[in-house]
Amino acid sequence: MLKLLNMPTEVYPSDAAPASDRPAQPLRAGIIGLGFIGEVHARAIRAAGGVVSVVADATLELATAGGNRVSAQRIAHDAEELITSEDVDVVHICAPNHLHLPLARKALEAGKHVVCEKPLATALPDAHELVEAAAAAGVVATVPFVYRFYPTVREARARVADGEAGDVRVVHGSYLQDWLSTAEDQNWRVDPLLGGASRTFADIGVHWCDLVEFTTGHRIVALAARLLTAISRRGQDTQVSAVDTEDAASLIFETDGGAIGSLVVSQVSPGRKNRLWFSLDAANTSMAFDQESPETLWVGRRGDNSVVRRGGAASSAEAMRYTLLPAGHPQGYQDCFNAFVADTYSAVRGHKPEGLPTFADGLRAALITRAVLDSAASRGWVEVPS
Repeated sequence: MLKLLNMPTEVYPSDAAPASDRPAQPLRAGIIGLGFIGEVHARAIRAAGGVVSVVADATLELATAGGNRVSAQRIAHDAEELITSEDVDVVHICAPNHLHLPLARKALEAGKHVVCEKPLATALPDAHELVEAAAAAGVVATVPFVYRFYPTVREARARVADGEAGDVRVVHGSYLQDWLSTAEDQNWRVDPLLGGASRTFADIGVHWCDLVEFTTGHRIVALAARLLTAISRRGQDTQVSAVDTEDAASLIFETDGGAIGSLVVSQVSPGRKNRLWFSLDAANTSMAFDQESPETLWVGRRGDNSVVRRGGAASSAEAMRYTLLPAGHPQGYQDCFNAFVADTYSAVRGHKPEGLPTFADGLRAALITRAVLDSAASRGWVEVPS
């Protein structure tokens, strides 16, 4: 039996079905892991017109408590029971990283559609295996790179794609958090046996890389990285242990589109809660996005600068597809997650929503993570396979 750890609290035309066209029978979701992100999934499932049919967690007690919080229809005794249940159409894997491979493998073998939290797997060969297994199973298999679903991100992407911005020359930014900024802060992700050999980059750096590759259409082809473990021991009282994963990372890179770039990621930056920021500096304009202020896209020009607001008259069709509320009524992270799950469920129903992040994108993140680790170890440039 797979034991869960006790967790802390191709481009297609857009043709997703509107809410009024949803089938009479909603898709039934099973969630494995009811921590913070499991509850985010539960809200998104309901927003997409699905139902939380079954839940499972590290223990029956945790599953029962979590199931009550998300109003699940039924509690499973363990993950295997949930995966093989006839009342589950889509398995949402929100368990610790080291369990992604065995849980996703079992779900695919059972013929279930799968939503797996990133990283898709903690080792590159395992990510390859899951991509191949999903293709063989013929099911929808997605990874929540949800920052793609901000309307302002889609606006930036549209301006690059239609040539308005010009050729992208420089891509730079950061992703900063502070939730592990003291020696007393501890989490299962710190342990490489549970979280993987990379912590900060694999946890948040891959989000930034996915977002800028998605927005620019470029791919990172070579990079040079450095890692920092700022806190060598973590814990409290007698529960103190050595740290073998990075607290921060920095890298410079080149893209297949001829651009250069840089990135800093950190989970030890006091005051930075979830500051994902990027700037795309192109021939005609620069565009900057800040996830903590996602309602606007800064656009810089040689003559003057402007701020494009979500839902404004100048918004592209791609941005408007994900604009749910009138301008001035803020949309945020949960709305992005809702849109991601809605597009996943639309794909399950046979549609092909544009920009849906799949297991292939999870593999792409694993490839970049491996390159970051290899570069840091060799202290040199490393090529990233396409």
